[in-house]
Amino acid sequence: MALPSTEDIVDDLSFFDDWEDKYKYIIDLGKSLPAFDDAWRTPERLVKGCQSSVWIQPGSEQDAIKGEVLTFAVDSDAIIVRGLLGLVLAALDHKTPQEILDFDITAYFEELDLERHLSPTRGNGLRSIVGRIKGIAQAAV
Repeated sequence: MALPSTEDIVDDLSFFDDWEDKYKYIIDLGKSLPAFDDAWRTPERLVKGCQSSVWIQPGSEQDAIKGEVLTFAVDSDAIIVRGLLGLVLAALDHKTPQEILDFDITAYFEELDLERHLSPTRGNGLRSIVGRIKGIAQAAV
């Protein structure tokens, strides 16, 4: 199942009045992520700075229009973090390295009103995840 676009996520989340419903949506988003290969659960794929365990496996593929795009398989041992990974992938997966570097993830999170509703450690972990993906994109430019 393909993730919704960032615009669809912003629209969907704005539909809910309270954060309990928004969290349920985010958790469901995480449940829709593809399965993560157990062989990828290695220390070098583990994102440092996260309260929960988060793994990222980068890859790339050819897009008929954009050329080479980066892909990311992700997983976490926490269901809410899997959902947050879904939010990040909606913005950064299957994009060129330059598109990843140019995307204003801070504005996206602000539009979702996300960071105000995360614990400081979750917010730091989210920034670590984005930092890892942007670092992979920077290395590919």
